[in-house]
Amino acid sequence: MTLSTASHFAKPDDAFRAIVEAHRGLSDLESADLDAALVLILANHIGDIGVLHEAIKLAKRSMANTSQQQQQQQ
Repeated sequence: MTLSTASHFAKPDDAFRAIVEAHRGLSDLESADLDAALVLILANHIGDIGVLHEAIKLAKRSMANTSQQQQQQQ
């Protein structure tokens, strides 16, 4: 299995909204705990270590790009 980055949701905004709503009213620590639990649950659902490694690399690359863009704006 390879990492798919295309949306598989009929309504992607609904998926985004569900995640945002799940965080509503949580403290920063509770929100981070929710994110960690969600990541572990979804990683287990995927069940493919190669895909997990690809996703980690993509997420780190995305974070680096965001950080670089923020530095350029300063």
